[in-house]
Amino acid sequence: MSVRVRIAPSPTGNLHIGTARTALFNYLFARNQGGKFILRIEDTDQERSRPEYTRNILQGLTWLGLDFDEGPYYQSKRLNRYQEVIEQLLHEGKAYYAFSTPEELDELRTRQKALGQATRYDNRDRDLTLQQQAAYRAEGRQPVIRFKIEEPRAVRWVDMVQGETTWQTQDLGGDMVIARADGQPLYNFAVVVDDLDMTITHVIRGDDHVGNTPKQILLYEALGAPIPQFAHLPLIHNAQGKKLSKRDGATSLADYQTLGFIPEGLVNYLAMLSWSPPGQELFSLAEAAKLFSFDRVSKSPARFDWDKLNWLNGQHLRMLSSVDLTQRLSKVWTQVGYALPEDPVLLERIAQLVGDGPNRLDEVPRVSRPLFEPVAFSIEGLQVLLKPEAPQVLPALVEFFSQEPFTETEALKQGLQNLAKSLGLKNGPIMQTLRVVLTGTTKGLELAPLALLLQQKGELLPRLKSALALVAQMRG
Repeated sequence: MSVRVRIAPSPTGNLHIGTARTALFNYLFARNQGGKFILRIEDTDQERSRPEYTRNILQGLTWLGLDFDEGPYYQSKRLNRYQEVIEQLLHEGKAYYAFSTPEELDELRTRQKALGQATRYDNRDRDLTLQQQAAYRAEGRQPVIRFKIEEPRAVRWVDMVQGETTWQTQDLGGDMVIARADGQPLYNFAVVVDDLDMTITHVIRGDDHVGNTPKQILLYEALGAPIPQFAHLPLIHNAQGKKLSKRDGATSLADYQTLGFIPEGLVNYLAMLSWSPPGQELFSLAEAAKLFSFDRVSKSPARFDWDKLNWLNGQHLRMLSSVDLTQRLSKVWTQVGYALPEDPVLLERIAQLVGDGPNRLDEVPRVSRPLFEPVAFSIEGLQVLLKPEAPQVLPALVEFFSQEPFTETEALKQGLQNLAKSLGLKNGPIMQTLRVVLTGTTKGLELAPLALLLQQKGELLPRLKSALALVAQMRG
């Protein structure tokens, strides 16, 4: 049997991080099994579906590297097919027209609550005669289509994550609506017809859908169709063990892109939410596909850990090739308005230096500011320039860098150590003063490579001389 899986988001909002994780698991399983990964857009909710959300979904999956083999298929273009299957079920007596009004159903639920009963449809319209149906139509009632659910009965399946699972049909709420009065198919019906027509072999989704599975199995049986295998993934929870929500800071994939995560890091992290690859934490999408199996997927909800995500993202940033890193950082620098050097070698050296620091791309502008903007001194930086040794150190640094320029990091470090000895100082005052002059603050990029790059850009000596003049002014 050739494996065929699908991801079927609704374009009623941006691609959710949980949906992205589900898409990833479908993709990994398909690639591991040599199967097909299919994209279907479930856009039958005409009121809430938007083209911009569809574009967001497609762009998000592409950004993650989850290339689909078929699709996208759109439910909105399959309405004739749904109607065809509805007519089949009506003809076979497995579905029927139900004429109860919303007010009558509300009254039923109110009565059931008052009696302490679970609210459910009581199948009152199941056996209406043709004369009764005609009378209701004459009143102007618009019927929905309901599917007959046999009660009592146990529906069983072996879930690839949750194991042996059983639901009693009397707990499913009565005969279910499969199409509205306007003919629009509802989720449980449409998804079965789609999966049947697309010969989906494995349905991999979040365990918030587990209550839909027995209803869908009953529909498969009614259509005489093979039933796919099901895998219900545990949901993603926040650090407090509650379902991830907007209050946790980021729920859509676009939020994570804005926060500066790269697809390699986010894919690595999402794969580890409820799945534990054997023997390693850092891996590529292709490596994850080779390792993936459902026997290592946990039944328990995954806890979202921002620190772990940041760390993994930083690791993947530092694993990028020099060319790739330069391209990604250049895009960030251009977006914030930094003027890039025309020399590609210099630009690549800047990227290599900056890339060793941040864990996320949104940190890049701040970290690399000394290489692109004039120095702005922090309070801590000014305090360094006001130290007693500053009037001695600054002129010495100007003279030191006015001589033949350095080209190697180690040579510059050794030269600065020799300068400190000649002044009768420890290395600290020399290095700290130089850092403040070049960056305006006491922390930042590795100092020696930064000094060489600023020297190459022709900005090192001017910064030293400006700082010397500033110190003279502050002490004057």
